[in-house]
Amino acid sequence: MFRPRAQIRPRTYPPLLFHPLGGCGEIGMNLSLYGYDDHWIAVDCGMMIRQDLPDAPLQIPDVAHLAAEGMIPEAVFITHGHEDHIGALAWIWPHWGCPVYATPLAIEMLRAKFLERGLRTDALRPVMPGSSVEQSPFKVGFVAVTHSIPESCALAIETPGARVLHTGDWKLDPAPLIGPPIDSRSFERLAPLDLVVADSTNADVEGHSRSESEAGAALEAVIRECRGRVAVSCFASNLARIQSLGQIAARCGRRVALLGRSMERMVAIARQLGYLEDFPPQVPTYDLGYLPPEEILIIATGSQGEPRSALSRLAQGRHPLLDLEAGDHVIFSARAIPGNERPIERLKNGFKRLDVHIHDEHSDPALHASGHPARDELRQLYGWLKPRLLLPVHGELTHQEAHRELAETLGIAVPERVVNGDLLALENGTLSPRRHFHLQPTLLSPRTRAGRPGAATSPRRAASSLSIALTLLPTETGWTRIGRLLWDSESALDLDEEALADWLDQRIDAIPADSLLQLRQQLFTPLTEWLKAHLAKLPELHLQLMPADPQPEHEVRTASG
Repeated sequence: MFRPRAQIRPRTYPPLLFHPLGGCGEIGMNLSLYGYDDHWIAVDCGMMIRQDLPDAPLQIPDVAHLAAEGMIPEAVFITHGHEDHIGALAWIWPHWGCPVYATPLAIEMLRAKFLERGLRTDALRPVMPGSSVEQSPFKVGFVAVTHSIPESCALAIETPGARVLHTGDWKLDPAPLIGPPIDSRSFERLAPLDLVVADSTNADVEGHSRSESEAGAALEAVIRECRGRVAVSCFASNLARIQSLGQIAARCGRRVALLGRSMERMVAIARQLGYLEDFPPQVPTYDLGYLPPEEILIIATGSQGEPRSALSRLAQGRHPLLDLEAGDHVIFSARAIPGNERPIERLKNGFKRLDVHIHDEHSDPALHASGHPARDELRQLYGWLKPRLLLPVHGELTHQEAHRELAETLGIAVPERVVNGDLLALENGTLSPRRHFHLQPTLLSPRTRAGRPGAATSPRRAASSLSIALTLLPTETGWTRIGRLLWDSESALDLDEEALADWLDQRIDAIPADSLLQLRQQLFTPLTEWLKAHLAKLPELHLQLMPADPQPEHEVRTASG
């Protein structure tokens, strides 16, 4: 008797959803969501500085629609510790309250940001490169890459129905100064992949990116020829560049000073984690004016023309501790981020008016090594991964189109143009649009007042009371303030927050205190005098100093003067 043969249908899986909220068609503010079977995770949560707007506000991703759409992430995974990948998380995380997974350096940077905002830090969970996290139905592996900050990782995201690599920022550096080079086997083991979501920053640049060791050699050649003071500006997170500069200073007979709170904070965090062990002793900033010019090498923040940075104040001749003079040198060891060209040019014009010599990528391209892959590196990576699909992100349209053209020459399919707010579905080997959400940029003024951590919203305090809270991190020469100034008052005080923050930074730098208790004792009276001189009526002052890494023996309670 004839019996029909049973047909075995291939198992079907829900589609993997991809929802970029930042960093797609732009450089900065990276945030991407992945969804599978009604579960969501987020990758990175960064910000950008809007230098094109008055007061250079911060811009963070718009996440307002996620709750109503059932898209709140159950975990956040961080590729690395750059501000355009972590800078918005302390603002957005309270809406999610989920675990945050990152490598130790990024975790400590986030811890400082969370403490600044008065957030609990138990959600921050360190993960070592090479390990993986099960966040059902996702499995996320941290694959080590080289970049301009240590412990950077690509994320291998796996669900029952799809395998994706989110590259984050990366390059193929054969001679990194911190950490090992990329292990090709860790990527070959992932092949073949359904999709790569990939860095496009230098997709229009032929060849191979410069090694960090080459940039160090170029910097030393320039610095050896300089007479007078030398100030080098680079990103505070570029620890390899900072380490190079410290070693160059020692070989050239110069002493190192750090200018800028973000620089001081980054170096302090790095040393806590065992980096920069051979970095030379730092000169206290308040001693800079007394040293012979040819003995000084300054590492400063502000390479992107940020108006409140140390470099900007030097260019305007209004830094309280140092004046650059004719014949001194400023070296820009950082590439201009697209959109920052005009403020950088204004910054350079300020130095030209002072007759300070300028060295940058135009006079010597080797002074900076990009942290992003050029076209030969992209070809190499895709040879290892053998992806079916590529989604170009982390770049403006020009970079994305160049990335598309390259991928198509390699036989890799690329979807139609994708922008922030798109919702895409990866299903049956194709990436197709499902929906688009209109996103409204969220701007945060640097002058925005933040409430004191733990301050009650009711009952009301006396109108004549002013509470100031500072989060501080120990440095080699004393203490440095982390994050924004936090203050709270029930009365309408005409308080210039920026002027107060500047004064506090200068004063704290100049106080050689061994403990927060000593620092508070020496700071309270001059702070009272400053307030008396700048306010119509002196309020009752409550000053709270908080350690960035709280320990019972260092705790300083709020008290009145």
